[in-house]
Amino acid sequence: MSYFVTIVTFYLIFVSRFLVLISTSVIASSSASIASSTSSMSSVSRAFSSCFLSTIRGGAAATMSASQGTVSTASLVESVRVVEGNGGLPVIKLNSAGGSEAELYLFGGCITSWTIPSGKDLLFVRPDAVFDKKKPISGGIPHCFPQFGPGPIQQHGFARNLDWSVVGAENVEGDPAVTLELRDNPYSRAMWDFSFQALYKVTLSSKSLVTVLTITNTDSKPFSFTGALHTYFRASIEGVSVRGLKGCRTLNKDPDPVNPVEGVEERSAPSIPSTGGGRLPGFVDCIYLDAPGEVVLENGLGNALSIRNRNWSDAVLWNPHRQMESCYRNFVCVENAKIGNVELEPEQSWSAEQVIAVLEKQK
Repeated sequence: MSYFVTIVTFYLIFVSRFLVLISTSVIASSSASIASSTSSMSSVSRAFSSCFLSTIRGGAAATMSASQGTVSTASLVESVRVVEGNGGLPVIKLNSAGGSEAELYLFGGCITSWTIPSGKDLLFVRPDAVFDKKKPISGGIPHCFPQFGPGPIQQHGFARNLDWSVVGAENVEGDPAVTLELRDNPYSRAMWDFSFQALYKVTLSSKSLVTVLTITNTDSKPFSFTGALHTYFRASIEGVSVRGLKGCRTLNKDPDPVNPVEGVEERSAPSIPSTGGGRLPGFVDCIYLDAPGEVVLENGLGNALSIRNRNWSDAVLWNPHRQMESCYRNFVCVENAKIGNVELEPEQSWSAEQVIAVLEKQK
């Protein structure tokens, strides 16, 4: 009942603010006697975005007053702004002084775009992705927390299905950064009954994208979790290879995802397996245990990417092949993961970092 009351209160606050903003916009437009129908609609759209963003902080419990802090475009620093994205969802846009750009949706805390100065977007969003909060955003860098893969709760956990809130933003020598927060709520506790705080800091520079995820146990009892950053890289699949995994123990989910086959990676640069004389890439879904701190992805599009990590102990290589006929040729997932349980006592924290950087081609 308390959750229902919270949602209703949030809705009423949102509607009342929205109506006030529309009224103000219309009155101002009439007094000026110059507003066309197009500019009126633009004013309403801006009013909607402003109102929505001012009430979104805190996710489902977004009933805090203005004095407690709200998210608005004016509250963010230079090169970090919140705008209306696909489906009307709020998206944070980061622009580095070096000419790179990134987009980060508050829904799911999902980075959907990382464009380097050349104009090339190195991340991939699937064509079947939807932005209606009915399912996670399919692509970019979705979160898997507090569960990687299938298990007792929903596939890959709930963090990718919830609104995150902005708790910090900064710009250091032209490199913008934003920090998001996710806390437990009735939705999460219905399937995973623990109190937690997740902080996610994203920093953009001209040639790198850095993320730091910190999980804190704010409960009175211990809990455990698994997780991953399910990163979709734009690629030409027939040209993809990943260096640095040789010697790793593997759990190969092909052909049976339920009973993965244990093995050891013997190739120095695993590529997506091929069928039909090498003309078409094949299915791959493989976990690499105790992976190194850096792997290098050749995306088949002329880019070499260093994927470094701190405290993500494992890696996953995935491409669905013809299970996704419309797009499998255009991406590969190279994921930093924590396959084994992380155990946290009350007030303990765990943190992991991922650094994706563009490598200069050797001449």
